[in-house]
Amino acid sequence: MDTSKITTYKVTEAIQLSQVSTYEDFSSSDKQLKRELENVREALGDFQDTLYAHGKYSVLVCLQGIDTAGKDSLIREVFKDFNARGVVVHSFKVPTELERKHDYLWRHYIALPARGKFGVFNRTHYENVLVTRVHPEYILGEYLPGIHSVEDIDEEFWNKRFDQINNFERHIAENGTLVFKFFLHISKEEQRQRLLRRLALKRKNWKFSPGDLEERKLWNQYQACYEEAINRTSKAHAPWYVIPSDNKKAARVSVASILLQELKKYKDIQEPELDEKIKVNLEAYKQQLENENE
Repeated sequence: MDTSKITTYKVTEAIQLSQVSTYEDFSSSDKQLKRELENVREALGDFQDTLYAHGKYSVLVCLQGIDTAGKDSLIREVFKDFNARGVVVHSFKVPTELERKHDYLWRHYIALPARGKFGVFNRTHYENVLVTRVHPEYILGEYLPGIHSVEDIDEEFWNKRFDQINNFERHIAENGTLVFKFFLHISKEEQRQRLLRRLALKRKNWKFSPGDLEERKLWNQYQACYEEAINRTSKAHAPWYVIPSDNKKAARVSVASILLQELKKYKDIQEPELDEKIKVNLEAYKQQLENENE
């Protein structure tokens, strides 16, 4: 399967989301896409074992997307072949009272993956320049000095927040965290169809909220905020990838393939060599174990 076009998904210059395709199938059937994903995710699982043995890097996978973009199912399918102890998923929802007593990045810092592990953020620190930008009144719940009303939240406030996010990602990258950020890009029509399926399928009813329809009315505002956030924070050490996601199966292949291709570039991530004293005595250890049966 030719997935070479995934190299174009990386944001290296300013983009307009309205000009970026939301659909991809790699000219492949669902069966072919499923088989490709199985192969790639198995290789990713093997890589995580090596990452753990190497012990000097961690991997942070950030997933953002409008409601129904497919984040949950992507996590389930892409990381299925990982050792359960090798990947930790955090789904960030409305901040708790404890989280509000800290700065907005605190809960993300403490959820970062340990060396040797993958961490997946389902919704991320970017909610603080997305949802709060569309609904600036939410900022008032952060109890920030000098912010007494929505009128106090000006352009300088958002500029500082973008700087803080860039500094956060630079700091963790410089200390061994490999950062990947994926925006699951779907069309408004595809979201409509997925919301209808939630209503039609009893097993998916629980996912639906009337609030989904209210947020849908703000589609253009969200798209503008996503576009600005991506353009202002896609850096060499923490790049954004805009993934066409109207086709969920192809989106999963895209994310998994990008991760594998980029992680393989780190040639220093290798299983450690055995201590020389152990290596020269391997045959003796083998004999010792085999003799236990005699």
